[in-house]
Amino acid sequence: MYTRILFPTDGSEISDKAMASALQLARLSGATLFVLTVKEPYPYSALSETQPVASQDFMNAQSRIAQARLLKVEAAAEVAQVSCQSHEVEASHAWEAILDHAATQGCDLIVMASHGRRGISALLLGSETQKVLTHSKLPVLVVR
Repeated sequence: MYTRILFPTDGSEISDKAMASALQLARLSGATLFVLTVKEPYPYSALSETQPVASQDFMNAQSRIAQARLLKVEAAAEVAQVSCQSHEVEASHAWEAILDHAATQGCDLIVMASHGRRGISALLLGSETQKVLTHSKLPVLVVR
């Protein structure tokens, strides 16, 4: 079946729901779960004096948030007795980082959440899940 499952998480409630599905699928198939969280890059500006947060403070906060997300999944994987490897990357476009990571880690399935936005909100906000679906050569299981 599947041996290397990528689970990207943003720490949201819907990601927690997808985590349960990813863990269950990994356990049933004996797969390793590769957990990924994407950190936002610092929004550099030509007017650096006007930035509300210093770059190092921003990066430290992003790392703390990423680690909390990863630790949550690692703990759940341990309880579920699923082999788990976690990674954090910095990227402007999460969907590209997800696809790159899936390729780098040799994953054969991506399990991710969808917030289910429709209409104008989906158009304006975009959808990382939709972009992954559009560009992925791997199967993608979307949990809503």
